[in-house]
Amino acid sequence: MRTSKWAIAFYSLIVLVGLIIALPNFFTQQQLDAMPSWFPKKQVTLGLDLRGGSYLVLEVDAAGLKKDRLRSLLDDARSKLRSERIQPQSIRIAGDSVVVAIPDADARQKADTALRTLITQVNSNSFGAAINDIEVTQSDNQIRLNMTEAGFQYRLDAALQQSLEIIRQRVDQVGVAEPSIQRVGSDRIVVQLPGLQDPAHLRQLLGSTAKMTFHMVADAPVNDTPPPGVSILPDAKDGMQYPIEDQVALSGERLTDARAGFDQRTNEPIVSFRFDSLGARQFAEITTKNVNRPFAIVLDGKVLSAPVIREPITGGSGQISGNFSVEESVVLSALLRAGALPAPLTVIEERTVGPDLGGDAIKMGLYTGIVGFLLVAVLIIALYGVWGLIANVALLLHTILTLSALSLLGATLTLPGIAGIILGIGIAVDANILINERIREETRKGMGAMAALDKGFKIAYSTIVDANVTTLIATVLLFLFGTGPVRGFAVTMMLGIAISMFTAITIVRVIMEWVVRRRKMKVLHIEPILSLVPENTNYKFMKARFFGIGVSIVLSLASIGLFIAPGLNYGIDFKGGIQAEIITSQPADLGQLRSTLTDLKLGEVALQTAGSPNNVLIRMQRQDGGEEAQSVAVAKMREAVQTLYPDVKIERTEVVGPKVSGELARSGVIAVVLAAFAMLIYIWWRFEWYFAVGAIVTLVLDTTKLVGFFALMQLDFNLTAIAALLTSIGYSVNDKVVVYDRMRENMRLYKSKPLREIIDMSINQVLVRCIYTSMTTFLAMAPMAIWGGSAVENFALPMLFGIFIATSSSIFIAAPILLFLGDWSIKRQKKAEQDQAAIAS
Repeated sequence: MRTSKWAIAFYSLIVLVGLIIALPNFFTQQQLDAMPSWFPKKQVTLGLDLRGGSYLVLEVDAAGLKKDRLRSLLDDARSKLRSERIQPQSIRIAGDSVVVAIPDADARQKADTALRTLITQVNSNSFGAAINDIEVTQSDNQIRLNMTEAGFQYRLDAALQQSLEIIRQRVDQVGVAEPSIQRVGSDRIVVQLPGLQDPAHLRQLLGSTAKMTFHMVADAPVNDTPPPGVSILPDAKDGMQYPIEDQVALSGERLTDARAGFDQRTNEPIVSFRFDSLGARQFAEITTKNVNRPFAIVLDGKVLSAPVIREPITGGSGQISGNFSVEESVVLSALLRAGALPAPLTVIEERTVGPDLGGDAIKMGLYTGIVGFLLVAVLIIALYGVWGLIANVALLLHTILTLSALSLLGATLTLPGIAGIILGIGIAVDANILINERIREETRKGMGAMAALDKGFKIAYSTIVDANVTTLIATVLLFLFGTGPVRGFAVTMMLGIAISMFTAITIVRVIMEWVVRRRKMKVLHIEPILSLVPENTNYKFMKARFFGIGVSIVLSLASIGLFIAPGLNYGIDFKGGIQAEIITSQPADLGQLRSTLTDLKLGEVALQTAGSPNNVLIRMQRQDGGEEAQSVAVAKMREAVQTLYPDVKIERTEVVGPKVSGELARSGVIAVVLAAFAMLIYIWWRFEWYFAVGAIVTLVLDTTKLVGFFALMQLDFNLTAIAALLTSIGYSVNDKVVVYDRMRENMRLYKSKPLREIIDMSINQVLVRCIYTSMTTFLAMAPMAIWGGSAVENFALPMLFGIFIATSSSIFIAAPILLFLGDWSIKRQKKAEQDQAAIAS
């Protein structure tokens, strides 16, 4: 039990460094600026929902999109006529049409039939009826191909949707975490990025079309009028002119990867790229045929570089160098990986916005969080007296070290991330309770202080590792396959688990050892100041197994029914809604405004300051009932706002799309399914197959009930709700593994006992731990649920329900399922042994 001085020095160094790194988070930016240069200044980056950031409105260049569509239509018409061996007199773009002139009537009729095959039917926005995207008409000797309004709107809509995903990929790939990207109206996209970003950098990242092509450099003078098929293009850096062949030798669509790096010879920043198999073959042919000729790499009409081909390049990869800075090479590689935008985007508005949750909600959340932490600290002292103080020191260290790790990693902290921290604190509390309860058990068996301390930690360590590793495996998969808020939750959860292992096991152990040695204690008494739960219980839980499983199945079926009708109340994040911008003559009271708008019963309401306290963005979720319902909601909102602020100016009202795209939703579901599968495999490996099946079945039942709770209460189902759902799943898994661990231990100790008796005995032994852990987590969340307000109730209320469900299901559902499956497995094993014995005899 002696910890070496070197180990204690190392632990002390970790804690000291952690405290120093976390220190800047307790100062304002102005205070940090006044500190000496050696003082650390890196703070945790807060996300849009907690701090706000840059707000940009981008508009699709509809004229450019129409121009590109006409060019594409012209190329398609030429190809179609060529394949039908029809030679037109001329084919050109005239206004918004492609005009084909064919004097011969028979050839013209044949061309008309051929060109009509280019028509594609698209859905009309009004009634969903199929409408042709182009019209083909004849007049005199000409055939006209005109874009229909419905066809162009369809293309514009498709371009906007594709642009949303490409922008999201670009932002993710340059490391800007937790962006908000939404469609606004018919041709705009709103992008919000946390913190104050460089506007020029953002414009380059978001506004660049990033259409990359490879061309041969023509042998033509730059100063004269270029010959047909050649254009004079400027260099992207210094404005130097290049005669570039119009024919695209190789399209950038053939790129599969692009990475920023450094040239090994000159150490200059470069961008290396790789083609797919077809692109690699084309690149090899081009470089083989054109040795000693310059080859231009063109991005959005500007030449990035025009190197001379020295030898054939057959490996399917190359590099771009052009006096880039490191930042430029990172942005360029991100643009190329994400792909070209289908149409140019123009930044038409740029400003700074306040936090999504609203400053009032964040303040209340902070206050209620501190109250919750204090309640937990008081309860632990009530349960374990002086030893509870040690646990509280470990909890405080856990929170500070989590902050320091987030600062060090440069991670962006959002509400889902805070959810991960809360769950991490819950897991750390659970570890301390497990340790203290195990030490008390060993003391009751008559062990001395050091022996009880040693064995208590050793036995608790196994349980803590199994519970934490199960949660960690799931969390890693959430990080790898999830996106956005799911990934933010996973980052803080992984940190929380790792840090709780250090604080709850290492730090607490060292301090307890020191206290025992210092006081020369013979017996280690950990007695509660206030006894809240009876000890040494002998309840027959398995007598109620059919009732417990029956009630659970009924509740889960009812939850599925509630999910179908009335269904989840999807908030703005999933459904989109209405956005209005108001300007008040005095700073707006967000708390009063939120309360007034919530009373209208129009669903989720989100408030965000835009540039100044007098400018407020109001977002309300989309109403059921079509456009008329949206108009009624806007009218109610206007009336309510004008009641509060009679001289208010309502600048504009527009429709906004959802923050959560289909791609984000799919990746989130895949991440959760893979996490469940990974937990199944780990529990199977560490325990038995029936433990694993029991845990996953119970987890599914718990999750359905939580979804049913959202549907029943009609709470707004948004990104905050997703955080609550993931937190509850993590808590539930942790709880199941702790209970199962005691059952496994007793199955090894009492091999002759029936499984039913072992399960009852195990639950009675961990009952105090289950109740105490649930009480501490419940107390941590209760102030937020009571006083946090409508902005955070979507997280706090489901969490309280989830804690109750997770604890009760571990006893009344997971244990009975284990009994049924375990008995069946044991009977099957005995029968197999009897059959083998019969064959042997």
